[in-house]
Parts: sequence; structure tokens; C-alpha cells
Amino acid sequence: MTATDPNTIADGKYVELTYLVRDSKTGDVLTEVSRPLNYVHGVNEILAPMITRELEGKQQGERVDLLVDCNEVYGPRDESLVITEKLAVVPREYRQLGSQILMENNLGQMKSFLVTKIEGDTITFDGNNPLAGREVIYQVRILLVREATPEEQAYGGRVEDRPEE
Repeated sequence: MTATDPNTIADGKYVELTYLVRDSKTGDVLTEVSRPLNYVHGVNEILAPMITRELEGKQQGERVDLLVDCNEVYGPRDESLVITEKLAVVPREYRQLGSQILMENNLGQMKSFLVTKIEGDTITFDGNNPLAGREVIYQVRILLVREATPEEQAYGGRVEDRPEE
């Protein structure tokens, strides 16, 4: 098979894939994307550039397992981004594990934080990417590879039908 094969990932090909991310030490599934994602290879990236590069030359129907040091993708964990507050000062809508909240620093920059722990009268927010500092395995399933249409090339992925305005 060559890169000219219609089912091989190369620049200008429309690709649909799903993936899951496993912790390389425990094998635990950290993230699973079961609804197919799509993109045009070489036009845009839906995964980290190092992962997209590894997909080049792979075939429709393949599963690709990639060991990724997330320090290279997201950087190391930054403990200064872990904030513990009194539960009473946090609005009720954010008092649930997994809730996301946008916080602004003293320079006016916004950052997303995740509620990671509620214990007693305290709540902990973490601004690190959940994969930061980990070594993980991306298991990518390539569902479809074909030539992208001119519209998909321009858009970078599937062009959805939109209702007439």
C-alpha cells in the first residue's frame, strides 16, 4: 500500500476517528471519544500535532496505539493551579465534582478550572489539564479515510447541512 491508496491518511484526506486515552501505568480509561471526530489531514488538527503526525500513512480500519508523554503536550503539572477554598464562598452551581468554572487572574486572563474534590467545608479547583504530567496511551481507531471535497478542504472537516436563513 502506498500513500496514494484512497484509504491511507495523507494531506488532503478526510478522516473520521474515535479514540480513548489510557493511563500507561494503571490501564485506566481516562477519556473516551466514541462519537466520530472528523478533520482534513494537513488542513487542521483535532488531536495534538505529535499524534496527528503519527496517523500519516495509516489505513482506514486500523487501530493505532501511541504512547504519549503528556508533559510534551500539556506541560508538567503546576501545583500553583490547584486552589482550595471554603465551600461557603463558592456559588452553589459550582459545588459539584467535575464542574468547570472560568476564573480570571489579576491580569484579566481567563482560565478554566475543574472541581476535583469536595471535602468537609472545602472545595478544590484544578487548572491543570487532567492529563498534565501523565504518560498515556492514545488508542485511535481510524473509521474512514477518503478524498476530501473542496468544501471540506476549505472548512477543515465535514461541512454540516445548515438550515436556510
